[in-house]
Amino acid sequence: MSLSINTNFAAVQASHNLARNNELLMKSMQRLASGKRIIDTSDDAGGLAIAMKLNSAIEKLKGVSSNIKNSVSFLDVQDGIMQGAAGILERMSELKSFSQDVLKNTADINTYNTEFQNLQVQLYQMSKEKFNGISLFATTTEAKGGTSAVFGNNNSSTDNTITIFTTESGSSGPKVSVHKALLLSAITFDQNNVSISKAFGASNTKTLAVSVSGNAKTLADFTTSFFTQAIENVATLRAQNGGSMSRLDFAQTNLDRTRANLEASYGQIMDVDIAEESTRLAKYQILVQAASSMLSQANMMPNTAMMLLG
Repeated sequence: MSLSINTNFAAVQASHNLARNNELLMKSMQRLASGKRIIDTSDDAGGLAIAMKLNSAIEKLKGVSSNIKNSVSFLDVQDGIMQGAAGILERMSELKSFSQDVLKNTADINTYNTEFQNLQVQLYQMSKEKFNGISLFATTTEAKGGTSAVFGNNNSSTDNTITIFTTESGSSGPKVSVHKALLLSAITFDQNNVSISKAFGASNTKTLAVSVSGNAKTLADFTTSFFTQAIENVATLRAQNGGSMSRLDFAQTNLDRTRANLEASYGQIMDVDIAEESTRLAKYQILVQAASSMLSQANMMPNTAMMLLG
């Protein structure tokens, strides 16, 4: 290599190597500091594109998971109220038995009826409970086909159904339908046949729930079979509720498994291997030191030329 003053080729090369090694050192430090393998798009454009799609799917699944958990909470609250309703019906049945005791006087019967009438109002008020502004129990009487929403029928109105999407595919993927329980219909019967449930508010019916105490009936208006059937109907509603909760639990489990697999795939693309990158960091640190030393020596070469001129 020729010795010149105007162009110090060795210094140019050393400077280039120093800049390059310093750039690699900085990027290695960024990877270790962030924990990410891909810092810039140029690091792995294809991998970054795949990772972005995976991350989008993961975020969607987080939203779906939140929706499922909210639905489970909805059913939990609904079931808790139905459990309370069952307790009220059991108390009503007990009061009916007390009222049939021939040793009870008129004052005793009136006391039982007062409690019975208050419990009827309480049942109605329980049916109006809401979860985050959404009715927990069916409130409409009209359903598909123009028929009434009646306990035991499969013609529930769409107003009484909440559809939960269980995958990131939304409406095009699997879904679970959560029904608002027909609590009022479950305790409303044909006035002549307790085996026939009717829509709440329909004509020729007897119901164990009233909106105001002035419309409440007395224990003498009901046979024991009314209370027995009402308790069985509420038990059926709770069983249906449990089935929906079980299905949502399975959906949540499957969702968690899918999300875990997606996060693992995302991590394989984006996460840095700490051991491997630490080795690179040590390598670049040595190269930067070596390049700095060589640049310093290369910068001394023009001085050698000046010595020859002197």
